[in-house]
Amino acid sequence: MQVSVAVPLPAWSKSPIRPPQPEPGDPTMTKPVKDCSLPSTGGKTFKLSEIGSRYLVLYFYPKDNTPGCTTEGEQFRDAYKQFLAAGCEVAGVSRDSLKSHENFKAKLNLPFELLSDEDETACNLFDVIKMKNMYGKQVRGIERSTFVIGADRVVRREWRGVKVLGHVDEVLAYVKTL
Repeated sequence: MQVSVAVPLPAWSKSPIRPPQPEPGDPTMTKPVKDCSLPSTGGKTFKLSEIGSRYLVLYFYPKDNTPGCTTEGEQFRDAYKQFLAAGCEVAGVSRDSLKSHENFKAKLNLPFELLSDEDETACNLFDVIKMKNMYGKQVRGIERSTFVIGADRVVRREWRGVKVLGHVDEVLAYVKTL
């Protein structure tokens, strides 16, 4: 007679979000992200290898002027001074054009730059393009994701499949521990 024993699964295994990431200093967090350049608002070019601050929060969002992306941008805007005080710059990335980004940035009065990734260079580098259901159809789109990157271009922490509410507070709390 066989006896089966139910083994409880970790909480994250029931979630579409990936398991918790290694802590800073973990040997698995030592590989730098490949360098890339993206057009940026303000007529600039963003280059990952030229991060000026100790850390960078790079958040990927699906589309300018949509409700979730607007809320996320506003929350990063409202916490921006706290990120700077913690030695961390913030930048947003989507596949929208620079013109769309300039309008979105002005509309929300964002103090940080938005990066245009129309050719999906950074999206592919960070593996944020996913198949999503939209009105019953499968479409390719950006999975809302956030990365904290050190000046050495090593990803210190990542969040994928992000839900907007409370996310910026969680990222800020993590940055303050660095």
